Parts: sequence; structure tokens; C-alpha cells
Amino acid sequence: MEQVLFGKPDVVEMLVVAMLAGEHILLEDVPGVGKTLAAKALAQSIDAKFSRLQFTPDLLPSDITGSMIYRSDRREFEFSPGPIFANVVLADEINRAPPRTQSALLEAMSEGSVSVDGVTHPLPKPFVVVATQNPYEFEGTYALPESQLDRFLLRTSLGYPDRERERQVLLTHRSGEPVDRLDSVATTESVLAAQAAVREVAFEPSLVDYLLDIVDATRGHKGFEFGVSTRGGLSFYRGCQARAISQSRNFVTPDDIKALAVATLSHRVVHDSVFQGPTRQLVEKQIAEILDTVPVPT
Repeated sequence: MEQVLFGKPDVVEMLVVAMLAGEHILLEDVPGVGKTLAAKALAQSIDAKFSRLQFTPDLLPSDITGSMIYRSDRREFEFSPGPIFANVVLADEINRAPPRTQSALLEAMSEGSVSVDGVTHPLPKPFVVVATQNPYEFEGTYALPESQLDRFLLRTSLGYPDRERERQVLLTHRSGEPVDRLDSVATTESVLAAQAAVREVAFEPSLVDYLLDIVDATRGHKGFEFGVSTRGGLSFYRGCQARAISQSRNFVTPDDIKALAVATLSHRVVHDSVFQGPTRQLVEKQIAEILDTVPVPT
């Protein structure tokens, strides 16, 4: 993936961690910095089916999940799967769809299945949603509810590349899209095996208490109206196990917890100035301050 995402090893790591944990990731950044490229690179690297959903205000739930169509030759209705039936789904500009449509995606992210006409259809595995949104453009958008934000393991951004990396981008795109030529280094079956291995990663009791101390500190922080939920704490736990696997370890260290805390927790708290629109940078700074105050076990 780093062959096409130049100078973004931290973003690549976050994508891999989300995939190994069996959860989803939100890329929040301005247009044109490589968010779509990141999702495509992930799918290409594991030889997985990729699907893109462009969210717009007129997008319907059936445009995501699929619908029942009538087959006149058999005189019966048949389910036609929608674009959500893929291993890696890019939900582009997710905040442009109305709440009813977002709820259809929420079920898929939470349950790994969709319901159409009372029938539940399982989604392929592995299943990862890479959602994007522009944090600086609000006209014609719908704010993501806290319950949906809670379904994303991580929230991160790519940012602008430095001059040399941007030069590489220009040169590598002269003969087409380089991500289309990216060779897969794993299969979906090996990803599922790695996801199963994540659950077996050792998590020392002292480190569990360290993680819970951080979660609990968000609930008592004077700057937050509401702290991290129990579901958020569990996602944090799984994310740390996944990062350990990505670092070729079968045990969690304090560094795993520190590395994921801001990206995992900052979108799961409700700031006390929510109506004044607290900046993401402010919330992330406060999470980082909590990390500095919670003692690390020795």
C-alpha cells in the first residue's frame, strides 16, 4: 500500500489495524489527498472485492443494500444485491446522505448483514467500510450521529504530502493509475485467519486496567459532556490487539494503547461545547492530555 500512498505509513497502519480488528475507519480530510486511493489500495492488497458508494442527498437505502426485483420468467421476486456486498466498501462523503440512508449503512457496519423485506442477507467476509467526509464543508450535509461514529474503530486524516512525495505522485501517475497495478500480498482467507488470531493476542491485566483508566478519564474530564462508551472501550481493546498483530507480536504493550488512543477515542466523546462546534484538533489535544495524566503500568 505504501507503493501508492507515499509518505503515509501511519495511515497505512491504521487501515490495516481496522481491517485486522474487523472494524471500520473514517478518513476525514479535504478532497483530493488520496482517501479513495487508500481504500482501493487496501482492497487491491488483499485481492478483495471493492465497491464505491458515492453518498448524495437523494441516495436511498435500497441503493446501498439492494432490492427485490420481479423475474417474469420465473414469476417470483429475487433479491438483487447492492454495492454494500463487497469486502472493502468506500462510503464517499458519507455525511451527504440523509439519516434514513445512513441507518442502512449502520446496520451493515454493526451486524455484518442487511435486511430487505424482512429477510436478512449476510455480507461477505472480511467486511470493511472506509468512509470519508470533508470536515470543512457543511452545506448540504448531515452530521453523523454519535451512534454511527461509535461504529468506526478509528478516525484519522491523510494530510498534504511533502514536496518530494508530491513529486512522486505526479511522476507515477503519468502512465495511468498506479493502484490498478498493485499486486496483492494476501488473500481474504488469510485476512480472516489473521482476524481470528487477533482475538488470541495476550492482554495483560495491568494493561487492561491502564486502558480502562484512560476510558474512565474521558468520562470524568471537565471538557466532555459524555465520555467513551463501553462499546468504545471494547473497540479500543480490539484495536490494540490488532496493532500488536500488525507489529508481529502476540501480546499488547503500552505503546499499542498510546498509539491508538487519540484516533480511537476522540470521535467517541461529546464535548461540552458541542453546540459551539468544538474543533477536532481541540478534542484530540484533550485526549492526548489524558494520556499524559494516566500513569503507565511498569
